[in-house]
Amino acid sequence: MITAFVLIQTARDATAETAEAVAEIPGVAEVYSVTGEWDLVAVLRFADFEQLDDIVTLGLRKLKGIARTQTLLAFRAYPNKLLEQGFNIGSEGA
Repeated sequence: MITAFVLIQTARDATAETAEAVAEIPGVAEVYSVTGEWDLVAVLRFADFEQLDDIVTLGLRKLKGIARTQTLLAFRAYPNKLLEQGFNIGSEGA
């Protein structure tokens, strides 16, 4: 299984609607709204690179609410224990 992350900038007033539309595309496993330069991060999971082309070209590029994207391919996943530690930084007092 191949994993990719797509950073998405949306039209100013279309983030929520765009996120919902992105989440409906086959191959999109998760969609997160985020802070910073990008508005959304989509996590893609697929079996081969032809599917990546389908997800991006036939799926994401057809959505009118998307202004810009950047696709990152994952090389390696690290143990969940390490990932959980990283995502829990700063939440000790919460």
